[in-house]
Amino acid sequence: MLQGSLIDTEFHGLSTVDIMNMINPDVVALGNHEVDYGLAHLLFLERCSRFPIVNANLFIKRPLTRIFTPYIFIERDGMKIMFIGIITEDVLSGIRSDNLISSLVDVEDAAREVGKICNSFKTTDVDLTVLLTHIGFEEDKQLASMLDPDWGVDIIIGGHTHTILDEPAQVNGVLVVQAGIGTNQIGRFDLVIDTDTNSISEYSWQLVPIDSDHCPCDPVIDRTVELYKSKTDEKYGRVLCRLPRALTHPSRYQETELGSLFADVFKHSLGVDISFLGSGAVRKPEAGPVLTHGDVIEIAPFNDKVYRLQATGEQLRRICRYILRDEAFEGDHTEFFQFSVGVEMVYSRRRRDFEDYRFMGEPLSNDQIYTISLQEYHRNNCATSLGIPIEELYANGRELVLTTAEQDVLIEYFAGHVRQQVPKSGRLVVVE
Repeated sequence: MLQGSLIDTEFHGLSTVDIMNMINPDVVALGNHEVDYGLAHLLFLERCSRFPIVNANLFIKRPLTRIFTPYIFIERDGMKIMFIGIITEDVLSGIRSDNLISSLVDVEDAAREVGKICNSFKTTDVDLTVLLTHIGFEEDKQLASMLDPDWGVDIIIGGHTHTILDEPAQVNGVLVVQAGIGTNQIGRFDLVIDTDTNSISEYSWQLVPIDSDHCPCDPVIDRTVELYKSKTDEKYGRVLCRLPRALTHPSRYQETELGSLFADVFKHSLGVDISFLGSGAVRKPEAGPVLTHGDVIEIAPFNDKVYRLQATGEQLRRICRYILRDEAFEGDHTEFFQFSVGVEMVYSRRRRDFEDYRFMGEPLSNDQIYTISLQEYHRNNCATSLGIPIEELYANGRELVLTTAEQDVLIEYFAGHVRQQVPKSGRLVVVE
């Protein structure tokens, strides 16, 4: 629900909950960005919500206590349907400072947790069991393969990897689906349930676009959105600079103009050799030619700290080989990065290595120390984001916090550089 718009950022999700209350969903599961404003604020938003939120595997460590309702039963036309919520390990990054919180993030642990809940209702006549997950499509299929058929799970409706499916995957008798990202479309199941065997006997699946042909506007919701938007427009409408044209960020798994521009700003403003900018932290697909204060916040809503770390040329090669592993090109929701100007990489997918790697026109030296900037999320998850233990980078010299709020750096830079150029391309060339 949360993040993705300037309005949501400004009102810390209250505006979104207001609109969600109007939509009135039957059940909602948590995603990783639901904790972006902190656990305490999420619990406040839950109190404001007039719809149930389910999650079975986010715990207070001692005493071991679930934070949210793990499941909900909904009855429709004489049928009893159970929904169980499961979340991804990424949720912990948003509340990492709270040592009281734990999550069963391993898929095997999640499967066991589902089994405990289902076994608790073996004497209840449950006609349909649905898992609402936020662990990624491949993990959903792995989870389905670990479920005991006797537990009676019928469907997994997932998120996190923004996967679009023409047909559900079927694993271990469980239908696994996702419906992309945001509100571009909804996924629709039409199900025929055999209430004698409590199983799906027939189904059809389709993606329904949310547009004027399929979904007429709700004037009450429109007025509500406009009310919030007018307040943010007044506060964040200040023009910072002009771009030569609209710059785009069409995919998180490639070099993009918008990503390159923001990586360059961090390099020039923070005084590092190479800026690593997480592609997933660039949240708008297009911006410009006029760039406003609000545009910057929408593009970079997380407002992370940025750290300076040091890496040898050999470590940079290892890091970039890890970032460019096969999973990155197969849409497996790996961490991908935008690189600042001065980096020139030619990577061969066939060889799984670099044909050329240069910095400022010179071959990358394996023994030389280079300074890099890294957002706090990736610094805190260095082993999974960069494929290298952070202790190995610490051996090259101490880290330094370059800014406690990346938005401040971006806004000050653009306000002082009113005419921007299209960033130089060709930083990452991938060949087969």
